[in-house]
Amino acid sequence: MTGKSVSAPRVAAIVGPYLSGKTSLMESLLHAAGAIPKKGAVKDGNTVGDPSPEARGRQMSVETSVASCTYLGESWTFLDCPGSVEFTQDTLHALMVADVAVVVCEPDPYRALTVATILKFLDDHSIPHIVFINKVDTHLVKMAEVLEALQAVSERPLVLREIPIREGDVITGYVDLVSERAYKFAPGKDSDLMKLPESLLPEEHEQRLHLLEALADHDDHLMEELLEDAVPPLDEIYGDLKKDLQGDLIVPVFFGSAEQDLGIKRLLKALRHEAPEPSVTADRLNIPKKGPLAQVFKTVHAQHVGKLSFVRAWRGDLSDGMALNGMAVSGMYRTQGATNAKVPKAIEGEIIALGKLEKAHTGIGLAPTGAVELPWPEALQPLTCISIKTTKSGDEVKLSGALHKLSEEDASLTLEQNAETKEQLLWGQGEIHLKVALSKLKGRFNVDVSSEVPMVPYKETIRKAVKQHGRFKHQSGGHGAFGDVHIDIKPLPRGSGFEFTETVVGGSVPRQYYSSVEKGSLEFMKRGPLGFNMVDFAVNLYDGSYHNVDSSDAAFQQAARVALAEGVPKCDPVLLEPILELHIAVPNEFTAKAQRLVTTRRAGQILGFNGRDGWNGWDVVSAYMPQAEMNDVIVELRSLTMGVGTFNWAFHHLQELVGKEAERVVDTRKKEFEK
Repeated sequence: MTGKSVSAPRVAAIVGPYLSGKTSLMESLLHAAGAIPKKGAVKDGNTVGDPSPEARGRQMSVETSVASCTYLGESWTFLDCPGSVEFTQDTLHALMVADVAVVVCEPDPYRALTVATILKFLDDHSIPHIVFINKVDTHLVKMAEVLEALQAVSERPLVLREIPIREGDVITGYVDLVSERAYKFAPGKDSDLMKLPESLLPEEHEQRLHLLEALADHDDHLMEELLEDAVPPLDEIYGDLKKDLQGDLIVPVFFGSAEQDLGIKRLLKALRHEAPEPSVTADRLNIPKKGPLAQVFKTVHAQHVGKLSFVRAWRGDLSDGMALNGMAVSGMYRTQGATNAKVPKAIEGEIIALGKLEKAHTGIGLAPTGAVELPWPEALQPLTCISIKTTKSGDEVKLSGALHKLSEEDASLTLEQNAETKEQLLWGQGEIHLKVALSKLKGRFNVDVSSEVPMVPYKETIRKAVKQHGRFKHQSGGHGAFGDVHIDIKPLPRGSGFEFTETVVGGSVPRQYYSSVEKGSLEFMKRGPLGFNMVDFAVNLYDGSYHNVDSSDAAFQQAARVALAEGVPKCDPVLLEPILELHIAVPNEFTAKAQRLVTTRRAGQILGFNGRDGWNGWDVVSAYMPQAEMNDVIVELRSLTMGVGTFNWAFHHLQELVGKEAERVVDTRKKEFEK
């Protein structure tokens, strides 16, 4: 293979499902490149990746870790991305600024489905990617079965770059399908060149032909050579591999063991020779040519440093103190796990953290001429929530500020002040996601909060009409208070809300008090006889009386409340519960399980299912489900679908709730008011 010029700094995102070994792989890559003298281990909590207390406490990535190295004279930054689906937002952001992704997966055909959503995102965004089958030292690997299972969830053709050499059931080396050289693994060292075993020659010829045919699909000259049984030169094959990877036309597949350092340098060399230059990636993303221009892909509020905006320098160089989007950069840092080293400048292609850009948000383009809107994925819809409150009086303002910072760091974490239940709700992607957020509140921001299952915003309405008289009369020296009303109370169709009308004749109630009766009615609505906000009913004022001296706005408001308090219980009040519309997306092998999930929940109703647009082999199950049944739906759905099932939701309608469940809800509400 011909030599290559030195590349500008490149970025590789390391992605894959939980427990696939991404953090261990980054550790091995850094060690192989000489960036760290000794490897750490996830179980020991001393890896460069996963530096936060939350990550180390759970022995799992909960945010993207950044680390850099130099390999054969070229600069690389690796982004170790979370594997848990609950922290997907960080992974998607990292992928948007990467030149190439390394998809780490386990050598188990049954587990191939766990990379389906990652591969779909990569294919949808034309992000070049390589598959690294990890842990081949711990499994009885049948490479053909693994490859077949992975191909079933990839839109792009997977192409083996090497085949295993075995001694019994153990993989001891590999054959490079391009150079046709065989190597024996040497843990912690470069693999040793060895003679290609004769027993592997038929398989090697077959798999090499598959590789060449995949490349020939995009190279007419190579196709002609294959048809003529000509042997293509190595430079041509390597050139096609580079071109096709950069065009996201093929997905090269490698294998090894991160913990045992098997196949790591092989992977590094492939990245070095075939991954796109930063300028190629910038062109793919339609980044404006004019620089300097950087893009924020991660925001962190760090102790002792303040707000850090992690950026990819797309065009031109950056320097400390320069103005970007009308803000002066105050501090520039190169990050290595938990360590931030201050630097004066960064060159095109680098990942760098910029300090004190208070108005910069994740996804925005930064330039001396002002903000630049660049392509960026939408925030994921929240799937579950908890109700939170501070355990220490007076910490409410502190909590608000801390939650604002956390939501800046993670767009899939949102805060809602629920007007109906008066609760502060923290929304996220799952139980662990929310627990990690609470841990950060306490550990990083010194705000301790308690959490509980949120209340359901039940409402109530009436089912029949009545006429009701209400009078308020009060005398206590001086002017008294007098208001007298006759009203019609009647139900309205679902979704109508509240209507107020008046049909007073003869001036029995002066016009200036009509709005007072309406205000009193609206105030009463906040808590009906069952204890909940009232909806879908109408009040018509048709008669009444007044006193020239003692009548007032307040008196007529109170008269309206008296009439409703006496009349509404006669109107057959009924509880209403919110019903959500769900669209549950699952691989079609799990469609029946998703349907059972719905039907085994109280009042869950299947509406039907269809193929998921743009997703081969996936279905979307549509359903109605009471909000009260939603609290752990995402947990169960992921358990049923190997973590890949998800859903979106929206409020759809209110539905009457009667019987023992309604009695339980009303009784619980009554006890809350008695506290």
